[in-house]
Amino acid sequence: MQLISLSFFDLALAAIAVVALAVTTATMKLGVTRTLLVAAVRTAAQLALVGLILEAVFAQERLLWVALMAFVMLLLAGREAATRQKRRFTGGYGFMAGTASMFLSSFVTAVATLVIVIRVEPWYTPQYAIPLLGMLLGNTMTGIALAMDRLTQEVWRGANVVETRLALGASASEAVADMRRDAMRAGLIPMLNAMAAAGIISLPGMMTGQILAGSPPWEAVKYQILIMFLIATGTGFGTLLAVELGTRRLFDERHRLRLDRLRRS
Repeated sequence: MQLISLSFFDLALAAIAVVALAVTTATMKLGVTRTLLVAAVRTAAQLALVGLILEAVFAQERLLWVALMAFVMLLLAGREAATRQKRRFTGGYGFMAGTASMFLSSFVTAVATLVIVIRVEPWYTPQYAIPLLGMLLGNTMTGIALAMDRLTQEVWRGANVVETRLALGASASEAVADMRRDAMRAGLIPMLNAMAAAGIISLPGMMTGQILAGSPPWEAVKYQILIMFLIATGTGFGTLLAVELGTRRLFDERHRLRLDRLRRS
């Protein structure tokens, strides 16, 4: 099966459909028309820029360029995870905690997969390394953002309950144990839903892309199963680590609740 190349005219036809949706939302006064159009333009511009960068990186196939792009992706993912929280940690702690969690989960998972499972030579081959890391970072970022947002919101709203538990002799970890569990579950739900729906309700993106590119369906299925397991691993451990780091920041060494370390976005 040969890959069918899309022209700019083909993309313009798809853009017309988005414009039609924007006109519809404007007619119905939903208040999202501008947001929709800006998002569409950003999507096209960002993907075009990434395409140009990937062309250059793929042509070079050097570890330095792959590592640099991976580092930039990690920093941007950490920033996005921090900005999605209604109550952020002061001093950039949310950014540092999210970035560290993604590095220790997604980065380690991606490198281990490239070296042990896929066994591509060299292991940092950009055609494999960058898409794999991108999928792991994107899903882990979402899980961490949801978990950290739930944790800070729950602790802020339940401050009186937490203070009472502390006064009765509970440790910091015990005082917010139920809130931590809720936060962890919130971060894992999107990943669990995606795994439950894969192949039955929807065809995952990587599998669809490989099939459209001409790969045999069974080969695409195997890669998609691998990716789903990796996403579960990266998102799960990243979320658990981020919640642990967030919990530690909410208390000092004397187990006192420190809401002054939170600020509203």
